[in-house]
Amino acid sequence: MTDITDLPEAPVAGPGEISGHAGELAVAVARAHGVETMFTLSGAHVFPMYDGAVKADPPMRLLDVRHEQTAAFAAEATGKLTRVPGLAVLTAGPGVTNGVSAIAQAQFAGSPMVVVGGRAPQNRWGSGSLQELDQPPIVESVAKLARTLPTAADMLDGMDDAFRSAGSSHRGPVFVDVPMDEFFSSAAGPAPVGEVSRGADPDPDAVSAIASLLAAASRPVLILGTDVWADGAETAALRFVEDLGIPAITNGMGRGIVPGGHRLLATKARGQALNGADLVVVVGTPLDFRLGYGVFGGKEEGSTPARVVHIADSPGQVSSHATLAASTSGDLSSVLDALQHALERGPKPDWTAWVSDLQATVDRTTARDRALLTAEADPIHPARIYGELVPRLADDAVVIGDGGDFVSFAGKFVEPQRPGGWLDPGPYGCLGAGLGAAIAARIARPSAQVVLLLGDGAAGFSLMDVDTLVRHNLPVVMVMGNNSAWGLEKGPMQMLYGYDVAADLAPQTRYDDVVKALGGGGETVTDPRQIGPVLDRAFAAGTPYLVNVITDVEAAYPRATFGI
Repeated sequence: MTDITDLPEAPVAGPGEISGHAGELAVAVARAHGVETMFTLSGAHVFPMYDGAVKADPPMRLLDVRHEQTAAFAAEATGKLTRVPGLAVLTAGPGVTNGVSAIAQAQFAGSPMVVVGGRAPQNRWGSGSLQELDQPPIVESVAKLARTLPTAADMLDGMDDAFRSAGSSHRGPVFVDVPMDEFFSSAAGPAPVGEVSRGADPDPDAVSAIASLLAAASRPVLILGTDVWADGAETAALRFVEDLGIPAITNGMGRGIVPGGHRLLATKARGQALNGADLVVVVGTPLDFRLGYGVFGGKEEGSTPARVVHIADSPGQVSSHATLAASTSGDLSSVLDALQHALERGPKPDWTAWVSDLQATVDRTTARDRALLTAEADPIHPARIYGELVPRLADDAVVIGDGGDFVSFAGKFVEPQRPGGWLDPGPYGCLGAGLGAAIAARIARPSAQVVLLLGDGAAGFSLMDVDTLVRHNLPVVMVMGNNSAWGLEKGPMQMLYGYDVAADLAPQTRYDDVVKALGGGGETVTDPRQIGPVLDRAFAAGTPYLVNVITDVEAAYPRATFGI
């Protein structure tokens, strides 16, 4: 076996080249692609990555966590927030498998990230060395690409391919692992550049067809999703909405593209908008269970479902199961601009009556919501938390949802003022992502408010990583809706069977004491009148702070679907 303490010196780099051990080369490529932070949990298989980070000029930030899932979720959230692939470095075997849920979430959400895994030494492969596991076959079904880089000489090109793939449409996670013996070995090669190509130009004929459908529509609705933000198309999207006067609904990281309270934001009239539309144009989000699988309206006798247009960032994202009137793909700014120009060449559509109808519903919904947002109920209705929180949110706040019912209420009541400030579990619905996302948000947006919304069930997956927030001086306000149950399962099970099992948690657990034991701060709230003052103390604390609000388990979020 090669002695990793006695390896030959790195080869001399020629003009335009760099040299070093494989970890140094990997860090150089990551930095060329814009990476500033490496998320990890210490493991000997990946020591060269740490050495590369420490010796880089300037050094790359190392952020070590308490569970590999948190490192991977932090990298996934970094990709969402910065639109630069996040980097997680996980040791071999269980280190990699602990990160698979975050990789899957990134695949479902289109989040750019690169995960580098350690791997048992190649020169001992098959002998039963520690954590010997062929990892790419485990990961490949939930990643854009999963492969082993067999030698140090493969590191520069292999890592560059990984970052280019992760950051190109359609974005997503890429996994590479490196045998331990080769990680410590050295190589030389061309200095990395780090360019990522933009999306394709849209098909002009498809754009013309969509423009014709919009020009003929009397009740259109535009849906803007995560990929609009990921593709950097938020400016083009808002221009399209405002110049044409089309009502819009946003989801995922598309939230905030049309600011909360905007006259054309129809989220609070979602049912009327989607059931009454004659044309729904969906941009940058899949036609999955969140959007009725692409069927809108037609529920009443004699009514006809809306025609549907799907616009995606790449051909593979265009729906293959829905009945589409038209579709196209490409760079989403180019698509929206081309579509707007095509419409402006003809008579401008007049949708003012439709917009007025939707706005009237928005106004009624807002008035009706006010009763819940100011409720004095005992136990506390979860909506009251948002009645106190929303007025305290700055325009640049990053709001992170990690939970079921409690976070569903957030989706109803929190309307971001800017794009790129909302993170939720997305279509994969994975709990436990919140602490990693909060770590990423505090680093990516150092001057912004960072608010993590936690269900008490979700908190059990990752609350130990408050220790990470404390150790790295990353203040975050955590707001918990504590109903002492798995609320998202308790209600549906009762509806189906008339009883529930495996749905209750210990009553009124003092999770704030857990946070205080880890070096943060917190309080438990049982009086709705105290929510606001405690939130003020949390925002002023300058430390990780948990507002543990005891809520009514009977106040379940009203659902029209269970996601099937």
